Amino acid sequence: MIKRIAFLGPKGTFSEEAALRYKPNSDFQPFPTIFTVGLSVANGDVEEGVVPIENSLGGSVPETLDLLIQEERLSICRELILPIRHFIMVKPTTKAYDVQVVYSHPQALSQCQNYLKRNFPKAGQIASLSTAAAVNDMLKSKVSAAAIGGRRVAEIQGAEILYGDIQDNLTNVTRFAILARHDHAPTGMDKTSLCFSFSEDKPGVLYNVLGEFVRRKINLTKIESRPTKESLGKYIFLVDCEGHRQDLLVKEILDNLQRQTSLLRILGSYPSWKDASS
Repeated sequence: MIKRIAFLGPKGTFSEEAALRYKPNSDFQPFPTIFTVGLSVANGDVEEGVVPIENSLGGSVPETLDLLIQEERLSICRELILPIRHFIMVKPTTKAYDVQVVYSHPQALSQCQNYLKRNFPKAGQIASLSTAAAVNDMLKSKVSAAAIGGRRVAEIQGAEILYGDIQDNLTNVTRFAILARHDHAPTGMDKTSLCFSFSEDKPGVLYNVLGEFVRRKINLTKIESRPTKESLGKYIFLVDCEGHRQDLLVKEILDNLQRQTSLLRILGSYPSWKDASS
């Protein structure tokens, strides 16, 4: 049976490229925002969704983190690491020295700041919903414009590539989360993502939680925080750790965290990318 897979569209985004690499023989359906990708999965309109969650240069993608925190029907079932190559493109016949504005997704703009400062210091920067949407914005612009995106979107929309590999770091990669209504069965080489918060802000609460991992020698691969959006100074902490939620030591940690936190949500257990077979 062919799976229906949602991705952050339109066609030509890095999310589509990640989806194609993940399961090439699928029914791919583009959605305009990360939220609508997640909602389509949560509602059962598609089986899985592909969204960016972290970039090696720009950091985490807040929209994806907020989606996972808020939507309890979603889980991460896989992760995928995609090398990111950015190209700057224009309408055919537009010259680089004519460019007055550069469009792209905020993450892409942030990943190419050094290049833009050196080569387009006077050009304004305008955020688009996606790298693919940026090319459409550029083509419709009433002033001379450029867009940053992948090679595929240039080919799809008929844009002319001026320069390639303009990202500030040639080792630029994005981690994508594959969303489903379930996570993955244990493989022996897994990661678990979770979030938690506290009802009271007092010394030692975060220290005590982190100590649960230290005492069991479970490595944390990532930790960060997001505002709860309830009041200033209140945060939700997000953690990635090695191991599966069904592993004995990880399960012990989660049981103890349940007693120490006011909110605990398992965002998913899934194979580590370096060990994933597909």
